[in-house]
Amino acid sequence: MQSPSSFSVLFVCWGNICRSPAGENVFQHLLQDHHMVNRITCDSAGTIDAHTGKAPDERMRDTLENRGISVSGSARKISLDDFRNFDLILTMDDFNRKEVLSIAPDVKARAKVQPFTSFCENHEASEVPDPYYGGPSGFTLVADLIEDGCQGVLDHIEKQLS
Repeated sequence: MQSPSSFSVLFVCWGNICRSPAGENVFQHLLQDHHMVNRITCDSAGTIDAHTGKAPDERMRDTLENRGISVSGSARKISLDDFRNFDLILTMDDFNRKEVLSIAPDVKARAKVQPFTSFCENHEASEVPDPYYGGPSGFTLVADLIEDGCQGVLDHIEKQLS
């Protein structure tokens, strides 16, 4: 857990190559725009290790870069240390939320795990769908949901830090 004047967020999906790195990179972009990079940090992880070390999916990268958002990072699997190092752990769908909750070491860690879509303000979605096996429209929808939810996350944290 960070000091009271700072906050940390972890975005989690299945493979950590589409949705969660999109969350990390969109949120990082917002933090830069709002001059909050020294107060809020973020990262992303997956619930599987099949893509460990790989860069974000090219289609997701192209979608975000077309919106002026730089994309970086490499896939990794969530670890027990993440429950200690992050204040908020945001899951992209119910399956991954259950997976994350199943490895949470205690009640305090479980309380950090929240559905990402609960922070969406302009979209009514219960999950961020996995765009991996679909076409370009799926990546566009995911980017729309991620941008919406990330703004909601930032608003939530700014209230906590003020």
